[in-house]
Amino acid sequence: MKILKITMIFLIIILILVLGILFTYKYMISPVSKTSNEVTIEIPMGSTKVSIGQILFDNKLIKNETIYKIYIKLNKIDNLKAGIYKLNQNMSLESIIKSLERVSNINPDSFMITFPEGKNMRKIALIISDNTNNTEENVFNLLKDEEYINEVINKYWFITDEIKKKDIYYPLEGYLFPNTYMLNNKDVTVEEIFKMMLDEMDKKLTKYKKDIKNLGFTIHQFLTFASIVESEGINQNDRDKISSVFHNRLDKNMPLGSCVTTYYAVKLEMSERDLYKSEINLKNSYNTRGPDMNGILPVGPISNPGEESIKATIYPDEAEYLYFVADKNYVTYFTKTYDEHLSKISELKTKGIWKEW
Repeated sequence: MKILKITMIFLIIILILVLGILFTYKYMISPVSKTSNEVTIEIPMGSTKVSIGQILFDNKLIKNETIYKIYIKLNKIDNLKAGIYKLNQNMSLESIIKSLERVSNINPDSFMITFPEGKNMRKIALIISDNTNNTEENVFNLLKDEEYINEVINKYWFITDEIKKKDIYYPLEGYLFPNTYMLNNKDVTVEEIFKMMLDEMDKKLTKYKKDIKNLGFTIHQFLTFASIVESEGINQNDRDKISSVFHNRLDKNMPLGSCVTTYYAVKLEMSERDLYKSEINLKNSYNTRGPDMNGILPVGPISNPGEESIKATIYPDEAEYLYFVADKNYVTYFTKTYDEHLSKISELKTKGIWKEW
């Protein structure tokens, strides 16, 4: 009787373990998200099943690479095809695998192009020039085309005549959403590329339209603010606090005092060199370290912000910080007073981790 009881307990434990494994497996092959979020991926020629799993995981399309390997082994999957696919994070692993088994009807000349967050228009022009049959001059010529600029103003709700202010360097700076896009071939026009990026910015801003309006900014001012947060935010986790610093400074009628705006004003990249004193004090509509910039934003965006910086601008951290500085290890320090700020800089210099460009 005792042996029977032990056996029953053992069987129950085994059953619980089996059910737990099955439940976990079912959960792990379910969609990563309930929300629709389209992701375009490229499966290069010669990709192995393992490398495909890495691509899917890196693009947040599957929850776990090991479970993916178990799934394809159990289901004897061996005919995943190279190509460019539009998948969605609300797809199950089964649906994703079925999509990758189908013969792709994508144009073989198509390819992916990536515009990272925080790049300014000069960098975008370079990426387009390096990856398509366009030149940087093609990009800048389109931005000077008044007829084209008027067309996009009329087409998109978030673009207004503010982009035509005389001091603005590039009218669509800040409006081109950074992302990875699929292009049909290298003969794609700059206008076609811009359309894809503007359409994507439309989708992102529409989600936050009401909250942006509640900030009291125009969309142009909002994107200008978000672009500074993007360019100053070395670490993604710091952006909420950086946003709060700039909100606090505007509220107190202080200049933003942002180095990245000064670099943009003189058309330099931060990695090129340190700023000269004359550049720091330069009177320029972009330079928030220059004269007469108390409590105001630059004339326009200085880079193209991603969604995290957009969210950080709308929902800043609730803190009383007015200053921040980063060290060589990309750690950001926030302080409330100027004396604390100077003390922190002195401390970083003493430790040998003061960041100089």
